[in-house]
Amino acid sequence: MIQIENVSKFYGIYKALDDISLTIGEGEFFSLLGPSGCGKTTLLRSIAGFETPTAGEIYIDGAPSLALPPNRRPTNMVFQSYAIFPHLDVSENVAYGLKRLKLSPQEERKRVADALDQVRLSGLGQRKAHELSGGQRQRVALARALVMRPKVLLLDEPLSALDKKLREEMQVELRSLQKAVGITFVLVTHDQYEALALSDRIAVMFGGRIAQVASPKEFYQRPRTRKVADFLGGMNFLKAKVLGEQGNTVSLDAARFGAVSLDKPQGFAATDGHVTVGIRPERLRLLWDDDRAPHELSGRVENRAYFGEVTHLTVGVDGLEQPLSMVETNNYGADDLPIGAEIRLAYDPEAFVLLADDEAVRRV
Repeated sequence: MIQIENVSKFYGIYKALDDISLTIGEGEFFSLLGPSGCGKTTLLRSIAGFETPTAGEIYIDGAPSLALPPNRRPTNMVFQSYAIFPHLDVSENVAYGLKRLKLSPQEERKRVADALDQVRLSGLGQRKAHELSGGQRQRVALARALVMRPKVLLLDEPLSALDKKLREEMQVELRSLQKAVGITFVLVTHDQYEALALSDRIAVMFGGRIAQVASPKEFYQRPRTRKVADFLGGMNFLKAKVLGEQGNTVSLDAARFGAVSLDKPQGFAATDGHVTVGIRPERLRLLWDDDRAPHELSGRVENRAYFGEVTHLTVGVDGLEQPLSMVETNNYGADDLPIGAEIRLAYDPEAFVLLADDEAVRRV
């Protein structure tokens, strides 16, 4: 549905987008994820037509789009601020964009009613803007975009103004809505867990470039570089020594974790015979009393943080440069472990991931 080819965007000498190429499929829920200033909103606005790239081309549904103004592209956009008109009621807000289509009154009313039904606002058409909750205002903004029947819906952090509970509820509704209408959604967010929960695929961006494009599961379990791994959830990083390479596999000495064999990522390069490997905190498990595991090591609790259903532990291990971070459910008393307690940890060598150098990946 969207083909982005070698798109760059300069503001003076500042490069907001640096030779971006990307394909987004028809009916896909695609997220652009990254820290503030990484270029994700600039890319979204370029698709919408509110920014003009310095170089490159963007095709939407097979047709070049850069020569087209926003109102002639088969896209519509939901902004972070919602931009609800305060002097109009819900139906009038939703119908605002339809005026230029010169529809009959009957067709306009039907389109508005259908859009309100899609976002679960049926019966609230006459409600004034100031009478709406935050979640309802967000639904009005969605309905106003969907009523134009776009092929692509562009969403610029549409849930950022909502509180945590409402935001989580709206994430579920947004995903259900996308499946129901069946069109392509492109979401900009800096919230890693929102991207994981909503997306079919994610592009992580840093410094105007795409670091990796993958499914949520692949991103989380197999991040390509340390920068991606560090941005998308917690990760323990270890320096490992290269023992040998065979085909696409690298044998490593991962310090106290012993020997592991891992797949090479794109852009793999060893520096002075050493590489960085990572393991997620939840892939480490506490061993209690007489529990035994094929692979385990000992440490002591240096810090503890209680989060209700889980406790986050910081564990010092002799021979490691940095303490380990781990997550344990509170079924068996992890929340009561005292600082300084000696503990044992189980791990699976296959849970490690070999991380490529960020600059090496940029050169691939």
